Amino acid sequence: WLAASAAPPPATRTFTMAAVEPKGGTTVDKEPFPRDPLPEGKGYVLKEPDPKTGRWEVSTYRWEPSQIVVYQGDTVVLEILGVNGDVHPARIEGYVPGFVVRRGHLTRLTFTADKAGFFKIECTTHQPSMVGTLVVLPRQ
Repeated sequence: WLAASAAPPPATRTFTMAAVEPKGGTTVDKEPFPRDPLPEGKGYVLKEPDPKTGRWEVSTYRWEPSQIVVYQGDTVVLEILGVNGDVHPARIEGYVPGFVVRRGHLTRLTFTADKAGFFKIECTTHQPSMVGTLVVLPRQ
């Protein structure tokens, strides 16, 4: 992190993000199916073992990267590609009240980071896992 006194002049900062769903899986003969419940919401998915093959899967929805850091006064451009999940209704707390990311589409958001602080970037469907952070450092 740079000290606020070392902040570069205001600029346009462009970031590429993706809505992704990392997955993992195995079969019950290799690893027992977990019985502990995952947090509620659609952000985590645990599929029961297939009766024929014994295969089970776990997945989660994420923003990648999950953290964006800019300075107050910067123009922020987010280009978000929908990779997994058909639709992600989302918002950026304090900045963008609503936007939608769809699989196969690029959603482009532009705003000025005029308030310093930490702000959630969240998909309202895939909670609690699909939450990122916009960090706006104060410019002094």
